[in-house]
This record gives sequence, C-alpha cells and structure tokens, in this order.
Amino acid sequence: MINALLQPLAYGFMQRGMIAAILVGIVCSVIGCYIVLRSMAFLGDALAHSILPGVAIAYLLGINLLVGALTTAILVGIGISFLSRRGQIKEDTAIGIIFSAALALGVALISSIRSYAVDLSHILFGNLLGVSVTDLWLIGILALVVIIAIILLYRPFLVITFDPILATTLRLPAQLLRTVLLVLIALTVVVSLQTVGVALVAAMLVTPAATAYLLTRRLPAMMAVSAGIGGFSGLAGLYLSYYLNIASGSAIVLVATLLFLLAFVFSPKKGMLWKKLRITPVSKPGTNI
Repeated sequence: MINALLQPLAYGFMQRGMIAAILVGIVCSVIGCYIVLRSMAFLGDALAHSILPGVAIAYLLGINLLVGALTTAILVGIGISFLSRRGQIKEDTAIGIIFSAALALGVALISSIRSYAVDLSHILFGNLLGVSVTDLWLIGILALVVIIAIILLYRPFLVITFDPILATTLRLPAQLLRTVLLVLIALTVVVSLQTVGVALVAAMLVTPAATAYLLTRRLPAMMAVSAGIGGFSGLAGLYLSYYLNIASGSAIVLVATLLFLLAFVFSPKKGMLWKKLRITPVSKPGTNI
C-alpha cells in the first residue's frame, strides 16, 4: 500500500499535478459553498464556457492561455453584475445572455484555428499532468487571492447570502459585494481549467459543497468539510487516473460524485436512509398495526 502511494511521486509531473489538484479542490469547494447556498449552480458552468474567447485570443496572440482566460472571466463576471444591477433583468437571465454570446464568440474564434482540436483540447477537458512550474505558481497565487478575499469578506458575504434585507439595513454595498463574488468565482474557474477543464469545472464548484451541505449545519463547518472533500477528491482522483489510465479531470469529478452519493444516502439528519428510518407507521384505533 505504501509503495502504491509513493510510486507516482517519483515523477515530477505527478508531484506538480498533485499539488495543483489539492489546491483546485480546496478553492473550488470553498467558493462553491456560496454557489450552492445562493442557488447559482448554473453560473459556474456559464463562466467556465464563457472564457473560451479569451483562450482563443490568447492562443492567436501566442500568450499564456490562462492569462486570456483570466481576463475574459473577470470581464464576464463584471458584465453579468452590470446587466442585473438595476433589476431590469434577473441575474440568471443576464448569465444566459452573456454566456451564450461569449460561447458563440469563442466557438467562432476557435473554429478559425486549424489545429484547435489538438492545441486547445486540454482547456476543454483538463490536463493535470501537464501542469508546469509556471502554471503551478499561477494556480497557487490565484487560489490564495480567492481564499484571502473570502476570509476578509466572510461576514458581508454571509449577510447578503442569508439576509438581503439586513444587508440593506446595514447599508452594505450589496451590488459591489455581488460583483466581487462573481469575480472570485471567475478566478476560481480559471484556476480549475488546467486540472478539470471547462467541461467539468462546474462539478467541482458544486459537488463538494453540496456534499458538505448534507453533512453540516453552519457555514464555517460547511466550508471546512467542503474543502476537505475537494482536496481529497483531487488527490484520490489523481491516483485513480494514474493506475486506471483514465483522464485525471474525470476521475476527480467521479470521486467527488461518489462522496456526494454516500452523503445523500447515509448523511445524519439529511440522508435518505436516515429520513426513512425516522418515518414510523402510526397506529390507528381498532387496528393491530
């Protein structure tokens, strides 16, 4: 068992991939708690697909793809906040409009690149084992920025998530805070591109947090449990991909999904099995039940 755990670590690319998987699992899971509590699951998927124009432009200009993705993700987050700030349209409608437009632009740009199927496939499906030292530093810095921002803005985010009326009473800049949250989610999406890719990033934003929601009752505990699940999923998924020779991104998501299903069935208080055990038949007068 020890040899099986240590063998992959003999390779530098596995060491870098493992660090990246754990970092991405943690940061996605923490920010994902707000996504789950605010019912914004569609947002993660929309932001992930909306960065395609930035990736295509960065490829055409010959610069780092993550830089293009980061720029587009921030612009998309701000754009969603701008369209929905005065209430003319709802946030999910703004997400749908920008998501569709950005995705169409991305597809148009990518289709003009003859070799896009080979060169950009790792953006769509992830390439954890291809993480370079530079990529690892960028992932680490962005993840640190997101975590520090969440810690500093924990109380304001808590108020606008659970009690918007109280946020108004306290004169909190609710719209600015929502914009900051959207930008943080966008940064998290960019952090996740190299590991799980555009196609699977929404799962890492939602699944660990949803699992933690079933197991906890308070937000700090939910964040801690979600981070543990995300980090473990990244680590276990990487080992699975190494020994089963499957894509690392899909392996990570499958591990996270398995943990969610276990929590869904066996979770105390909220688990399906627990709820069935709590339901007992009620005796009626004149019956032997």
